[in-house]
Amino acid sequence: MQEATSSDDYVIRVIDRPALIDASVWNDLLDAQGDATPFMRHEYLQALHESASACDSTGWLPQFLIIERHGELVASCPLYLKDHSYGEYVFDWAWADAYQRHGLAYYPKLLCAVPFTPVPGSRLLARDLQSRQWLLDAMSQIARDAKLSSAHVLFMSDADREAANRAGWMLRSTVQFHWTNRQPEPYADFAEFLASLQREKRKKIQQERRRVGEAGIHFTALCGPDIDASDWDFFYRCYTLTYRAHHSTPYLTRDFFARMAARMPQHWLLFIARQGNRRVAASLIGIDMAQRRAFGRYWGAVEPIPFLHFEACYYQPLEWCIANGMQRFEGGAQGEHKMARGLMPVQTWSAHWLAHPRFSRAVADFLEHEGAGMTQYMDDLNERQPFKTSGTALPGEN
Repeated sequence: MQEATSSDDYVIRVIDRPALIDASVWNDLLDAQGDATPFMRHEYLQALHESASACDSTGWLPQFLIIERHGELVASCPLYLKDHSYGEYVFDWAWADAYQRHGLAYYPKLLCAVPFTPVPGSRLLARDLQSRQWLLDAMSQIARDAKLSSAHVLFMSDADREAANRAGWMLRSTVQFHWTNRQPEPYADFAEFLASLQREKRKKIQQERRRVGEAGIHFTALCGPDIDASDWDFFYRCYTLTYRAHHSTPYLTRDFFARMAARMPQHWLLFIARQGNRRVAASLIGIDMAQRRAFGRYWGAVEPIPFLHFEACYYQPLEWCIANGMQRFEGGAQGEHKMARGLMPVQTWSAHWLAHPRFSRAVADFLEHEGAGMTQYMDDLNERQPFKTSGTALPGEN
C-alpha cells in the first residue's frame, strides 16, 4: 500500500487487495452516488479478486484508489494495472498496436473499471466534484510516476464524464441497447408491450416464441436464495459451453458465482429452460430492486435450439421485468439485433489519458472523427424505431 499527503491535507492510498478496504464505508460512498449499480459493491469487487477471476495472475492487478480527508473517505475507485485489454468491452487494441509499431510499450496501463462488466454507472465514487477531480488527478500522477502509457475510466456516469472533461481527459462513446418501461403508465403485461411494436417486429417475436414453445421448452425463474447449488452448477456449465463454442475461456470462475450466491443473492435472477424434465439452457440476470433496474449478463445452452437465445436472454427477462415493475433492462454490450426486440440505443462513455504527447494528439484526432461517426450512427439507429408512433395496436392487428 502506498500513501501520500497533499497540501490540502488529504491522503491518497493505493491498495492492492480489496479486502483491506472497509466494505461498509465503500458501500456507503457508493450508495451516495447518482448512478450506483450492484456491480460496484465491495462484495462484487472482492469476489472477483478472491475467486481468482480478476487478480494479478489473470492480468488484473488491483490498485484501488482511496482518498481520505480528515480521516473520512471522500473518494474511491476500482483501479487495476493491466497488461492486456481483455474483458474491458471498450476496445483499444489499435492503440496498443500503434505503440508497438513505434517501439513503445502500451502495457501495462492503468484502468478504472469493473472487470468483465460493461454496465454503465458510477466509477469515480466521490462526495463532490472536487474529490472526483482528485481521483482523476491521482490516476494520471500514478501513471506518470510509474511511467505507464495511459489511464482509462470505462462505462462512466454522467458525473464522472463531466469531471473527466473538466480534467482534460479524452472522451469516447460507444453504444448499448436498453429497454425502458413505458411512462407514465408502465406496460400491464408482455402482450401490451408487444402491441406497442410495429407489426413486422411483433410478428417476428411471436413466431420466435412459438418455435421455442413447439420445441417443448418451458422456463422457471429463480430469484436470489431460491437458486440452489445445483442450479448454479448447471448455469456455470452453460456459461462455459458458450465460451467453448467461441473457442475461448471463461473470465469468471465457479468460485466467483459461489461467492455471489453467498454474499449478494438478492441481486441475481436465473432463468432455467427445460425440455420436458431435462434442463437445456440458462440465463443469469442481475437485478437492483431498489432502482428497478435489470441487467442482462450471461447465458448458455447444452445444445442448439432455434430461437432459444432470444427467449432466454430477452423475452423471458422482459416479461419478468414488466410483471415486477422494473423500469429498465440493460441488454449488455453491442448488438443491433436487440432493437427489433424493443431495446433502444443508448450512448455509453469512457475517458482516456495518454502520457505520450504525440500519441495523445493522434488519439484525440481519431476520437474526434470516431465521435462524429458515432453521432451519425446514433441518428441512423433512432430513425429505425421498432415502436409504432401511436403506441397501441391498430384495430384487427394482433
